[in-house]
Amino acid sequence: MTGLAFLILFVAVLAGYVLNRMAASQIRAGGGKLHSLTGFHGLYSALIVGVPGLIVILLWLAFQGPVIDRSVMAGLPADKLSGLDSGAVSLVLAEIKSIARGQVFGTPEDWKLAAARTMAERTASARLALVVVIAVLCTALIAFSRSRVSAEFRARHGVERIVLGLMIFCSTIAIFTTLGIVLSLVFESIKFFRMVPVSEFLFGLRWEPQIAIRADQVAGQGAFGVIPVVLGSVVIMMIALIVAVPTGLFSAIYLNEFASPRARNIIKPLLEILAGVPTIVYGFFAILVVAPFLRSAGASSGLDVSPNTALAAGICMAIMLIPFISSFTDDALSAVPRSLSDGSLALGATRGETMMKVLFPAAIPGIVGGILLAVSRAIGETMIVVMAAGIIAKLTINPLDSVTTVTVQIVTLLIGDTEFDNPKTLAAFALGSLLFVITLGINILALRVVRKYRELYD
Repeated sequence: MTGLAFLILFVAVLAGYVLNRMAASQIRAGGGKLHSLTGFHGLYSALIVGVPGLIVILLWLAFQGPVIDRSVMAGLPADKLSGLDSGAVSLVLAEIKSIARGQVFGTPEDWKLAAARTMAERTASARLALVVVIAVLCTALIAFSRSRVSAEFRARHGVERIVLGLMIFCSTIAIFTTLGIVLSLVFESIKFFRMVPVSEFLFGLRWEPQIAIRADQVAGQGAFGVIPVVLGSVVIMMIALIVAVPTGLFSAIYLNEFASPRARNIIKPLLEILAGVPTIVYGFFAILVVAPFLRSAGASSGLDVSPNTALAAGICMAIMLIPFISSFTDDALSAVPRSLSDGSLALGATRGETMMKVLFPAAIPGIVGGILLAVSRAIGETMIVVMAAGIIAKLTINPLDSVTTVTVQIVTLLIGDTEFDNPKTLAAFALGSLLFVITLGINILALRVVRKYRELYD
């Protein structure tokens, strides 16, 4: 039924577009002079029908489940839920939903079977009602948009107002989403810092968040010093950038200025393929190829190499980052006005001198943007680090040792059944806040660099 509602909406949008465009064409064919092109009349109808219809479907689907769940649970016998806590009530509701979907395990009680039948009937009725509402709404909106077609109707202005409203709505959603993320991090971090001192978190040298969850459980007291975790992130990021930045920059310079069209058409797509490889594939490559190679090379050289190393994670992360840096650098170099390079060559400079002294400095804003994206990917990467570098926090800068990162610890802390009022779980939000501040600082620094060079070459 839900698919039928979307199909009806799509057909209505298409029908409204065609009908309004045909009506506008008839006015023009009859000698009338339209204010807007016929395409704007069709687009106006499509937006008038499509936007409200899509909003109704999304809101219906969002509220349908909770309303039906609440009505079904309200109709259960009072003695069946008496004395149950919220968790047990949720389990009863989940069992009723499973029975309603036909997933029956064992022999359910009669009252659960009756509740499941009620839920299935109300769900089917709600879906049918959605189809009817969408059909009636689309018919009314098509008729309304058709009635607006006239020689004087400013269809283009109407389309622009609707599109402007959509853009403002999307921007507002983005702003409030960002605000919600920041506030959730701040509030949960405040709860954490009420249990763990800020000085211990920022300057502590041990990260061992294993603490007792129950009173009778044997566990450590817990240590929440974030320096080993941040140091591990920095070590892996620096290894990745040391490999990826020169490789990406030189490959972009070669492809932009020195490569033949045939070589560019072969090399650039191959580089961009790397950007589409899932990160877990890089993780498998790290543990199956890079890490064994490093261990064998270390054994032959007399070096002590851990099974999981920061070097293996950094190398694989660098391979992942090369396409981003290369692509951004190539685009930035291509965006530099050709007059700059032509003037340099006319004055007798070589192609290499023109690249390094004219084009490359002028493209610094775009290049910094590419490197910033690479830094953000390196800081936020999880799968490669989990598979290649490990999850144990160590205070070391040895690339041949195992380390961990902030993102890995966030995932590790949020896995399991620990309650959210526990410092072990709340530490993940403190780490997220720290990562947010670090990323914000990097963005501000990059913007200052971009602004400085943009003023010189604009």
